[in-house]
Amino acid sequence: MHDSESDTFVSKTWPEKFRDMLKDIGVDSEAKEIATVDVESGDYYSRNFSQTPRMVTNKGCLELKGTNIDLIQIIQKG
Repeated sequence: MHDSESDTFVSKTWPEKFRDMLKDIGVDSEAKEIATVDVESGDYYSRNFSQTPRMVTNKGCLELKGTNIDLIQIIQKG
């Protein structure tokens, strides 16, 4: 048997996912688009030491409102 409604999938970016999680605990935030904040253009880790990862993927940023933290950058290292 088939359902009368079709399956829907809502695609969200990482900042949007984290924004929703923060909203659940009462923290107001705004998801920023990738490469729109100056902090995203710099190096994330030092390249002088062998144990630092070489590849880092920028997943975006969140701007927090009403807290002492202004911005959270979401990165993936590997």
